[in-house]
Amino acid sequence: MNAPVTTTVVEKTGIITLDRPKALNSLSGEMIDLIAAALDAWRGDEGIEQVVIQSSGKHFCAGGDVRAAREGVLGGDAEGVDDFFEREYALNLAIDHYPKPYIALVGGVDMGGGLGISAHGSHFVVAEGAFASMPEMNIGFVTDVGMSWKLQNLSVHPSLGLGTFLALTGYRMSADDMLATGLATHKVASLEGLAERIAREGIGVLDEVAPAPGESELEKLYGPVDEVFVGSWAEIRGRLGEYPELAALTEELTAHASPSALVASAELMRANSACDLEGALRNERALGAVLMREPDFAEGVRAVLVDKSRDASFALEPDPGKYRAALG
Repeated sequence: MNAPVTTTVVEKTGIITLDRPKALNSLSGEMIDLIAAALDAWRGDEGIEQVVIQSSGKHFCAGGDVRAAREGVLGGDAEGVDDFFEREYALNLAIDHYPKPYIALVGGVDMGGGLGISAHGSHFVVAEGAFASMPEMNIGFVTDVGMSWKLQNLSVHPSLGLGTFLALTGYRMSADDMLATGLATHKVASLEGLAERIAREGIGVLDEVAPAPGESELEKLYGPVDEVFVGSWAEIRGRLGEYPELAALTEELTAHASPSALVASAELMRANSACDLEGALRNERALGAVLMREPDFAEGVRAVLVDKSRDASFALEPDPGKYRAALG
């Protein structure tokens, strides 16, 4: 069986390739450990000047392997699932702190855990047609892998409102949306052969191959989103009545979301507005441990990823107090 992650060195560039295409490169514990080991090995290697991470197929990464997490919880090994998330979040922080350029080449789908290994690096390169999303609400979980911090601290449009909107709705950001907000640093027409060109010609090649930016639909929502998506989920929902178009979009995007997850994620976003990335990851870890042990998580993963029936039966909306108590 082939390794789900391979590493090579071209010139002075370490290249990490995700190679689990049938699972859309969903991150397993083995993949997390292999990526972390490569970064550790290259961190102090003077022969490696930069790192590129890419996918062998059309899609970058559809997220963490939450099907396996569900099986662990249902099988009575919640502590083992806790360990998985702890290792994943440690990798996210290591990428953010990496002392060398870390260049993610992203095409197709980039969701959940995929953003955790792409968006925290120094260079986030998206191809035409790529999209990014954090749809954890639909599986009874919260926005994690550091994105509860990143999405409200985007370099071009830093905003708690925008971050909370993206976290609660799972809005699919296009390549131009990612560029417009600052989530992506570069957009390219194609990723074909780009890792090797970067290795041989340097990072400057990214500016040479960049097409003209396109229109961002997300930019058009900044005004109302920045005003509405602040505070508790109940407060957000109350303000939506003033913006019928945004209300309709939010209703559509959250139609299959767990009410508990919406409440919890709003609390997480508010708490993490006063944190750095490390503190935000701690909050994600603490709150995620609570949500993972609630019935909505197993039910949501079943409906979305196991049976793919989209018929989850979620619990009624809870009081946010129990989630606030888990946050620092």
